[in-house]
Amino acid sequence: MKRFTIKACFVSLSLFSVGWFCTAQSLLARPLSISILQQEQEIRGTVRDADGIPLAGATILVAGTAIGTSSADDGTYTLRLPAGKTQITYNMLGYQPQTRTISGSTLDVVMLLAGNQLEELVVIGYGSSTKKDLTGAVNTVSSKDFNTGLVGSPEQLISGKAAGVQVMSNSGSPTAGSTIRIRGGASLSASNDPLIVLDGVPLETGGISGNSGNFLSLINPNDIESMTVLKDASATAIYGSRASNGVLLITTKKGKGEQLRVSFSSILSMQQAMGVADMMSRDQFAELIDSKGTAAQKALLGSASTDWLEEVFQDAFGTDNNLGLSGSIGKVVPFRASVGYYNQQGTLKTDKTERMTGSLVMNPTFFDQHLTVNLNLKGARNNNQFANTDAIWSAIAFNPTQPIYSGNEQYGGYYESLDNAGLPATGANLNPLGLLNQERHRSDVNRGIGNLDLDYKFHFLPELKAHVTLGYDYAHGEGYNHIPAAAANAFNIGGSYDTYEQTLKNKLFTGYLNYNKALPDLKSNLELTVGHDYQYWSATRPPITYLNDAGDVRSTAIGADERHTLLSWYGRLNYNYDSRYLLTATVRRDGTSRFSPENRWGTFPSLALAWRLSEESFLKESTFLNDLKLRASYGVTGQQDGIGNYSYLPVYNQGTPYAQYRFGNQYHLVYRPSVYVSDLRWETTKAFNYGLDFAVWQNRVSGSIEYYTRKTHDLLATVPVPAGTNFDQMATTNVGNIESSGFEFQLNTVPVERENLRWEVNFNATQQHMKVTNIALVEDDSSVGSYVGPVVSGRSIQILTTGYEPYMFYVYKQMYDESGRPLEGVYADLNQDGAIDEKDLYRYQSPAPKWILGFNTQVSYKKWTAATTLRANLGNYVFNNTKMNLSAWETVQYVDPAINNLHEDYLKTGFQARQYYSDYYVENASFLRMENFSLGYNVGQVGKFANLRIGAVAQNLFIISKYSGKDPEVPSGFDSSFYPRSRTYSLSLNLDF
Repeated sequence: MKRFTIKACFVSLSLFSVGWFCTAQSLLARPLSISILQQEQEIRGTVRDADGIPLAGATILVAGTAIGTSSADDGTYTLRLPAGKTQITYNMLGYQPQTRTISGSTLDVVMLLAGNQLEELVVIGYGSSTKKDLTGAVNTVSSKDFNTGLVGSPEQLISGKAAGVQVMSNSGSPTAGSTIRIRGGASLSASNDPLIVLDGVPLETGGISGNSGNFLSLINPNDIESMTVLKDASATAIYGSRASNGVLLITTKKGKGEQLRVSFSSILSMQQAMGVADMMSRDQFAELIDSKGTAAQKALLGSASTDWLEEVFQDAFGTDNNLGLSGSIGKVVPFRASVGYYNQQGTLKTDKTERMTGSLVMNPTFFDQHLTVNLNLKGARNNNQFANTDAIWSAIAFNPTQPIYSGNEQYGGYYESLDNAGLPATGANLNPLGLLNQERHRSDVNRGIGNLDLDYKFHFLPELKAHVTLGYDYAHGEGYNHIPAAAANAFNIGGSYDTYEQTLKNKLFTGYLNYNKALPDLKSNLELTVGHDYQYWSATRPPITYLNDAGDVRSTAIGADERHTLLSWYGRLNYNYDSRYLLTATVRRDGTSRFSPENRWGTFPSLALAWRLSEESFLKESTFLNDLKLRASYGVTGQQDGIGNYSYLPVYNQGTPYAQYRFGNQYHLVYRPSVYVSDLRWETTKAFNYGLDFAVWQNRVSGSIEYYTRKTHDLLATVPVPAGTNFDQMATTNVGNIESSGFEFQLNTVPVERENLRWEVNFNATQQHMKVTNIALVEDDSSVGSYVGPVVSGRSIQILTTGYEPYMFYVYKQMYDESGRPLEGVYADLNQDGAIDEKDLYRYQSPAPKWILGFNTQVSYKKWTAATTLRANLGNYVFNNTKMNLSAWETVQYVDPAINNLHEDYLKTGFQARQYYSDYYVENASFLRMENFSLGYNVGQVGKFANLRIGAVAQNLFIISKYSGKDPEVPSGFDSSFYPRSRTYSLSLNLDF
């Protein structure tokens, strides 16, 4: 009899402190006892990888002997242990060896990938590299590290996982997309979205009719193998004109092995909205009106008690199911095929999305592996049902003493505030539930993405290979929005029936030669890549006729046919001397149809150097240090997205029906010129990056430190133009410069690695700062800058000014009494001229966080796995427009027939009028969010053929913040009846056959 006492080490970690508290105490109240039978014993089990896929050919030995076997095609094995033997060792190429102690007649094993991370292949632009040979700032997140739970769109898989990468969902709607920022973006009015490359095909940015906010959601997250982020100019310059905002490379799963493998996964979820705003309860509101309201306002109090937010929001249910098959056709053509079905309700009633996907990947090799063929086909169909989000504002503000239904059939039976003529009062909030249930907004979006890769290694010169990629991305979206004539929000136009349709096409040809030659006599390795790209995009829309409910024409809109082309030539040189000194030089020349012939072409070079100190003689023999590498890079990238296809051409568009010209007795639509700038040219970003990579203790502690600076010139920005010089007051043109800098830190650790226990802890931090250095067409010292962003009472609340951060809030400095209560209409006289006017407005804080933090940890104990991801933003600010607009007495009544609810903040301030530009409403929105927490259990073999894993996930579990609103993470730092994100609870099941 042997006795074992299991010691436990408890670790307390947070984003702000890391404290280690270890205690040597028994895990259980009494020691565990294991009886070792002193006779021959037969052991059975299954060997699988971390994804639960059976591994064939693993070597299984009785520890200390030559007695052994290997795992079969389905990963199973049987082994007889001699008397007195209790341990088994498991080995397989590419995986960490393991030694396990038996505790019964069955022993299943999960093999982990080999710990030599430096030799892992990393996907980069037009090729791949090992981690140790990278010279740029690159982060890769593989499928085993993805965020778990119900994931509607691929970018959510890596939220909080990589330094310098910020992923923010645009709202709580399942049809909403996300804002992705790599190092904060490098532009202002042009696009700040990163270039997304799917299996070698660069995708168009933006959306499509019927799915405008979430174009990336048409890619099934379950099909993705890894996502790689290219951040600095050395890593991105190979993509030239589209790489100023970083590059996100998505690699999907491929077939492997000869035996047919089937996997099935299913997730069931329930979502709860996290709330909108702290409004007065029914009793608080009624008491306030009774004590302070006029007789007319008191007469508008009803006898009902309606929580309008409870009426428009719901517990939302969803499911995500995926079936995958992989193997080899005739042991010649490896393949993977998958189908997926995703269905998710929105927490706002009538909001819903449904997605069906399918994919097929075949990757055979021919001619003794000289020719590799990769065929990727992906298809998706989204059926969307959109809710009228105006219902959120109405639910916040609607009179809580009135009922949902009026008791008659007028306006669908919903209670409305009516004027003396019995019509819905102009300016009154409409019934929130009526806004939802009396609008039917549907869309269908189909998308197909295919690419064929041919990679040929020449027989006569194996060091040289030719690579060709042919890609095609097609999407078609159409939908309608029907509001019946009986609805209060369309009674004056007889209802509406609006349709829309759009087709997008993206064609790609890529061809390059790659020469990779080892020069052992020179201790060198040389790699040279030269290539050409052609990419063509088009977006077409047919003419549209807008009808009323009776089918009569309300208005029309002409069709559209826009297209643009990009031609590129590029080259890259990689040189490695003695695995110590690394050089990468890249140049790309792009020509775009979005600029005039005189400005069409741009050249984008980069240079990177790296020194692997760990390969130097004075460090090479170190048993402590596995890798230490210094990096430095400089590069130029371009920008031409987000400005439209014909901004340099004089284009005429059809005018509105309200601007027709009379000729005789007939009125005719006219064409009007659009604003254009004939000499538009490339926006260019020049960037420096300095990095340090390290790995110690057998790679159990590794990470990187980055510092970067960027300067963007010839900024493409929308700014005011002198009167009479163009066809609009604002024009997008090349004007000004911005500078940005930042610091990034990534740390990956494995504090505990035992026979049955593995604990991983990863942390990342990003500090970023941006400043506008010029933003005016004409030097004007008296100019305060250009107003931008959301509009409050007739002007934008944010501003762009030379010498300041972009998008700072332009507000008055609020004054307070001795008790800390804000004084209505009393602001600081900042220029000390004795008057309070616009000259006293000042730039106060920015929506951009100063620090972005991510924390991930995972603990695996035997068959159990627990993991969590937390994110934090520090130093970001939000203008609480909901509170500003609903916490003043004047907002109780806009029109005679209706009164509105008030925000609870009115009880603190007592404001009679709205304080539109008070910095009182600019709030510190720093936060800590638990992105998800998951718990999984590998049940093991069920029956003879299947392996079962089950799990539970909670997403968006909590937020810690001083912000007075419900969610401090809102687009543009402007909170105005934001569609709330949800707290999600999910159960998952995975079966592998």
